[in-house]
Amino acid sequence: MKSFEERLERLEQISAGIRDGEIPLEEAADLFEEGVKLSRSLDRDLQRIERRVQQLVNEPATPDEKPVLELFPELGEMGGQTPGDSE
Repeated sequence: MKSFEERLERLEQISAGIRDGEIPLEEAADLFEEGVKLSRSLDRDLQRIERRVQQLVNEPATPDEKPVLELFPELGEMGGQTPGDSE
């Protein structure tokens, strides 16, 4: 399997080729199908990496420490405010 970067570059090439409008319809349909498959593959990889990052962020630094269950726990300390709210 090609690397994430190689697949992303190929998806960008496909997208540019289709947008160019110079490709015959049948070839454009084939390229579109390839692009959809690449897009789904890239999305799966991103989801897998996101899960790994969340696990690392939530992993306790010491055995006695409780894991943090939120990616950005400091947002919960804003007293119910969302960023940009004024009092």
